Parts: sequence; structure tokens; C-alpha cells
Amino acid sequence: MTDIIIYHNPRCSKSRATLEVINATDNQVTVINYLETPPAIEQLIDIINLLGYHSARQLMRTGEEIYKTLALKETENENSLLEAMVNNPKLIERPIVLANGKAKIGRPPESVLEIL
Repeated sequence: MTDIIIYHNPRCSKSRATLEVINATDNQVTVINYLETPPAIEQLIDIINLLGYHSARQLMRTGEEIYKTLALKETENENSLLEAMVNNPKLIERPIVLANGKAKIGRPPESVLEIL
């Protein structure tokens, strides 16, 4: 049995489907509604590293209006990108699943099975 964390948005169909995939396994899951409880900068850095990403931007939803409003496309400063995600968690790609020292974005939802 694996301990799993999912950074979840209950209004997102992919996030709900990913949670269903996890719940169908014999694992303990901790659900974090990241819009209400956003990860801290240090947690975001850990997630980015676990995903094998090279930039905070890779974890961002660049199509969100707030991304354009904050002119983040022009920002190269990693700390500024991380702070933007903490202050505007809607910018964080979802859902993020952590298990067994690994991370995976649940797109498609079944892809998280690789780390369980």
C-alpha cells in the first residue's frame, strides 16, 4: 500500500478522474485542494524536480487569464514564477500526484498509475 498525495481541484474533470483512478487502487490518498491550500515555494520546487522539469513555467497553466494579466510570459525569474503560483494557485497545472518519491501530472488520468 502506497501513501499518495494529490493536489486536486474538485471542479476539474481531469482532476476528478485522476482521483477516481487512485481510489480504485488499494492505496491511501491524501487530497489537497490546492486552490484553498496552495503548496509553498519549497514544495513547488520539489514537485518541479520530481517531475523532471527544468523551469517553474513547465508547471504553469499558461493559458489562464491571470498568466497574461501578470505578464508572466516575459518573466524569466524563477522565484517570480514560483511566487505567482503560490499567490495565484489557479496557475498550477493539475492534478499533481506524488507517490513513491515520484510525481506525475494526471493528464491523462491513468498516467498516474506509473508511479503507484
